[in-house]
Amino acid sequence: MDKAVVDAKCRMCRRAGEKLFLKGERCFGPKCAIVRRNYPPGVHGPQGSKKMTPYGLQLREKQKAKEAFGIRERQMKNYYAKAKQVKGDTAHILLAMLESRLDNIVFRLGLAKSRSQARQLVGHRHILVNGKILNIPSAQIKSGATISLKPATAALPAFQTLKESLERYTSPNWIKLNANDLSGQVVASPTLEDLKQNFSVKTIIEFYSR
Repeated sequence: MDKAVVDAKCRMCRRAGEKLFLKGERCFGPKCAIVRRNYPPGVHGPQGSKKMTPYGLQLREKQKAKEAFGIRERQMKNYYAKAKQVKGDTAHILLAMLESRLDNIVFRLGLAKSRSQARQLVGHRHILVNGKILNIPSAQIKSGATISLKPATAALPAFQTLKESLERYTSPNWIKLNANDLSGQVVASPTLEDLKQNFSVKTIIEFYSR
């Protein structure tokens, strides 16, 4: 990947002050930006951040969620509007919608090292949902659906070691992984326990409720 793209993603984590896991394996190694330079980007970064206002805290949490899932402001607003219309805990519903995106499920299954790579796989028509190609990363996947790599894609050299990696990988409880055929099935809706994130969704709700 282009170094400028890598640096841009790493700056997102440094601004957030924690790992957003945008770079796959790089995030777990010594090259991670948070490990090497755990302060905000810019000339004043090493001096530390000023105390944030309540609005600033809300904005930061929203930005962390957007960057983690790779979505834009309009998309986030739409998710919030839809979650608000559904009866129940808005925070739980909003997170469940984000987690139920096709690109996120491909990432959660371990078929991609990051959500951005998962979006590429989906957009380039490498992913099957119930045996049919679906190339819409934001598609909401319901319980019972089966997600898999297209057979021609699984045969590519880049994916020859994927099965071995998946055998050591533990997927979330609401997704059942089948490492043998590089597929998985959504077996339930994600629960609050499954939806632990490194951002506060309640703070995001407060931001949009102003």
